[in-house]
Amino acid sequence: MSKGTIVKISGPLVVAENMRDANMYDVVRVSNSRLIGEIIEMHGDRASIQVYEETSGLRTGEPVESTGEPLSVELGPGLVSGIFDGIQRPLDDIRKVSGYNLERGVEVASLKRDKEWEFCPTVKVGEQVEAGDVIGTVAETDVVLHKIMVPVGISGTVEKIEQGSFHVTDTVCVVKTDAGTENLTMMQKWPVRKERPFARNLTLDVPLLTGQRNMDCMFPIAKGGVAAIPGPFGSGKTVTQHQLAKWSQADIVVYIGCGERGNEMTDVLNEFPELIDPRTGKSLMERTVLIANTSDMPVAAREASVYTGITIAEYFRDMGYSVVLLADSTSRWAEALREMSGRLEEMPGEEGYPAYLGSRLAQFYERAGRVIVLGKEQKEGSLSVVGAVSPPGGDISEPVSQATLRIVSVFWGLDAKLAYKRHFPAINWLNSYSLYLDALQDWYEKNVDRDWPVLRSKLMELLQEEAKLEEIVKLVGMDALSPEDRLKMETTRSIREDFLQQECFDENDTHCSLNKQFKMMKAVLSYYDLCMEALAKNADITDLVSIPVRERIGRFKFAEDGEIDDIYQTIMGKLSEEVNGCINKAGEE
Repeated sequence: MSKGTIVKISGPLVVAENMRDANMYDVVRVSNSRLIGEIIEMHGDRASIQVYEETSGLRTGEPVESTGEPLSVELGPGLVSGIFDGIQRPLDDIRKVSGYNLERGVEVASLKRDKEWEFCPTVKVGEQVEAGDVIGTVAETDVVLHKIMVPVGISGTVEKIEQGSFHVTDTVCVVKTDAGTENLTMMQKWPVRKERPFARNLTLDVPLLTGQRNMDCMFPIAKGGVAAIPGPFGSGKTVTQHQLAKWSQADIVVYIGCGERGNEMTDVLNEFPELIDPRTGKSLMERTVLIANTSDMPVAAREASVYTGITIAEYFRDMGYSVVLLADSTSRWAEALREMSGRLEEMPGEEGYPAYLGSRLAQFYERAGRVIVLGKEQKEGSLSVVGAVSPPGGDISEPVSQATLRIVSVFWGLDAKLAYKRHFPAINWLNSYSLYLDALQDWYEKNVDRDWPVLRSKLMELLQEEAKLEEIVKLVGMDALSPEDRLKMETTRSIREDFLQQECFDENDTHCSLNKQFKMMKAVLSYYDLCMEALAKNADITDLVSIPVRERIGRFKFAEDGEIDDIYQTIMGKLSEEVNGCINKAGEE
């Protein structure tokens, strides 16, 4: 174990000498207060350490002691429903020890050591097991069945396995390996900066359904995909992520509040336990892991929080679950990188960010994927990552937004103007994109309708034409447009207000099934097609835009799931009848 002394203190950066035997990324205990830190740079026998706690009051000459281990997380029962800080210290347990203010040097185990869990074996004595195999299960919550897996690097024959109530550190299984015997507990450790292994990658050709029309229909994300939600202050990044947490088809949600404002994180901590999971009827917290690292917490821990979160997410992926990780926001994480880089006196890159900003972002996002996990069962697991980006002033030309855009495949660009108009989600359809459209086309054709891609393309085409026509309307007014162009403007208004905009407080519209999305698209575009045919037969545009069925199309989104097909048939019948009425009226005149 390497021991040294402090020679320099610069905010969260501490330099210690006589640390030649230490390794990069070793966890160290700094000063007599035993603050947690991590070695991030070595020069000879000098180690630069980023300290994850407040360093005020430290003095040169105080001791530094290396633990000889990298920064790791404890993985086992007790993660789900837990609220941790950026280095996986349980905030609830710390509060019991030190009160409502975080004290320095508090040492608390990440997973509760005094709680017993009911362990049910799934293997028998004499069975061969390998890394990733499930040896037993624990009912962690009413929703999540926690699967206890053989740690990476261990394979052999089960010599002994227990059933009953155990602490996470108790031996529940003994495996005989070529090198001897291994005692397996319900808990394992894993370095946060190291990606957890898997058997093989799968093609990203299955959508992660969110129930949000702007996402599922216009800009879908694949299971195992990566997406970014950039937007200025007040544009709805956090609310959009809350909707994803509640409605996306994920078994586990990992939410990282990385450098966000304390009051915003407080809202998350208060709201998540009260949110009812629509899939189970239980609290959403029963399948959620929260990592809270607010902007007033030590900046270095902010940098570690995203790695802590994604390692926990990979662990649940390895059980064969579909996991969604929500990082809010990666801009605050990048600011922590910039501060530490400045204190290390590294050559700054664009806008003061370190030159390795892009590679660090890529290392984080590339840990997403849809994979076959380790083990004989060949289970499928997926980890989808959605990162919020908070560019200063909403300017996405800044380095963090641009580096993120080079990595992610889905861009949900939020627009403050739309948000102020109460258009939710405030995703700007002209700026956003999804690179998964082609890969997901077959799935939508097989599972919804073969016309889905055609209708989606038609919607986008009309919205793009609307943007061009708006310039003309601003100059010379709506009356100067031809009847066909006026019809396009009316149809796109219906697309924007009736289809893309969702009422997140309405129980029937906050989530929208694919069947409902398809029929809503079909209704709006059928109105456009029938009216274009009517215009060719000299029908009056004023009559066509004021037919009563348009109100029914607009209210279709509030229909209950059991009524969708009936209401759709009624709308289509009325639509044909009323458009024909306009044609007949033109013939009579």
